Amino acid sequence: MDFASIVEDFSDLKIKIGFAEGRPNIEARDDIKITDVGPLIRTVEGARGEGDMVQRRWSWPGPNKRPVYNFRSEGREFSSNRCLIIADGFYEFSDPKDPKKKRKDKWLFTKKDELFFCVAGIWRKTPEVGEAFTMLTMEPGPDIAPYHDRQIVILERDAWADWLDPSMPAQSLIKALAPGALQVERVG
Repeated sequence: MDFASIVEDFSDLKIKIGFAEGRPNIEARDDIKITDVGPLIRTVEGARGEGDMVQRRWSWPGPNKRPVYNFRSEGREFSSNRCLIIADGFYEFSDPKDPKKKRKDKWLFTKKDELFFCVAGIWRKTPEVGEAFTMLTMEPGPDIAPYHDRQIVILERDAWADWLDPSMPAQSLIKALAPGALQVERVG
């Protein structure tokens, strides 16, 4: 996933990307861990079809100081501070099939026929870490249910502009992908 491809894909969808803080240096890496910085596109207040690309910390400190890296979407509308989290894959872990194994099985999920996808997220500013984002979760769709009891909200490409528009009802955009939309590979 490279910067030019991201900007071009958003342009093809008629979403104008701004760089209020300059063009971010999106480095290639195998993994983004909780508290690492990652790329996202956040809502530009009052501008339909526009987003601001920045890099922010993944997770903010919760009330018990543990990181809030996932946030349940059920019953919430998210009428401000929405963002699209850019990813080319994500991992889930399941109990090992082999009872002699001590470590959980690690699974890589990617979107079929797409170089990257967007996860629905929200961001906030905290005194401890500044601006940070979290991924929204939902009940698992058909591709993830065999591996995990929750999943991140992966938005279809035609919903990206709507997610950046806080006047669009969030719950109308949060839905499971069609069966077979994700490729699953055991890794590690």
